[in-house]
Amino acid sequence: MVSLMARPHFKHIYGPVYSWRLGMSLGIDPLTTDKKYCSFNCSYCQLGANRDVCLDRRAFVPVEEVVAEVKALEPHSQIDYLTFSGHGEPTLASNLGEMIRAVKSIRNDKVAVITNSSTVIRPDVQADLKLADLVLFKIDAADQKTFEVLAQPVPGLKLENIVRGIKDFKKTFKGKLALQMMFVAANKSWAPEMASLARDIAPDEVQINTPLRPGNEKPLSEAEMAQIKKCFISAGLSNVRSVYEEEKKECKPFDEHATVKRHGRYKG
Repeated sequence: MVSLMARPHFKHIYGPVYSWRLGMSLGIDPLTTDKKYCSFNCSYCQLGANRDVCLDRRAFVPVEEVVAEVKALEPHSQIDYLTFSGHGEPTLASNLGEMIRAVKSIRNDKVAVITNSSTVIRPDVQADLKLADLVLFKIDAADQKTFEVLAQPVPGLKLENIVRGIKDFKKTFKGKLALQMMFVAANKSWAPEMASLARDIAPDEVQINTPLRPGNEKPLSEAEMAQIKKCFISAGLSNVRSVYEEEKKECKPFDEHATVKRHGRYKG
């Protein structure tokens, strides 16, 4: 567990939570805004609606504030990943790379970034992401129409450009690259096409998910997700993980309110 030591309140870090994808994950929010700041308005997002989608990068949080909070953790606290996520799309923080360098200089934990992939075509974002040990890219569609229905992205954003950006990033990235794919009723019939897309990208791991946390979309059943996984296996992908098959563990966050704000109602 993570101890609070002499610091009674954290503003930018949250959790830890046990993640089926990452193990014991301590969240770092490089945005820390009152409202979600994101380039998408995904129909299933556990953080709620986001009517003001945006692709502008700017510094939201001073690096030294994040460093102070991470330093307040006990050196040997049980953490598998320091995970940059938070109240929106973390790559919209223009000082993300500085934060990654800073936390790596004071702790030995691995660093993960969970991104919706919208900014991966930008060279400055790629440079920041290459500092991480693990990058989880999200793709929930195999065609532009479904992408726009599910993600409701910034106008003009093209799925084909995102896919090309991930491929370009993968050529020089030295860490682990995972591809997240969320399945709901609107895209479950596209599982074979999404499996083909995943095979084309060739990530180190594919994570197929469905929204188990309470939100606006109902999760698919275990049987439906099992059929979807078969599509990925049939496509020749061997390292495929599914949310229903993974171990779940209880973990008490040090700040329940802060964790729910960024992570959703995870206990649901």
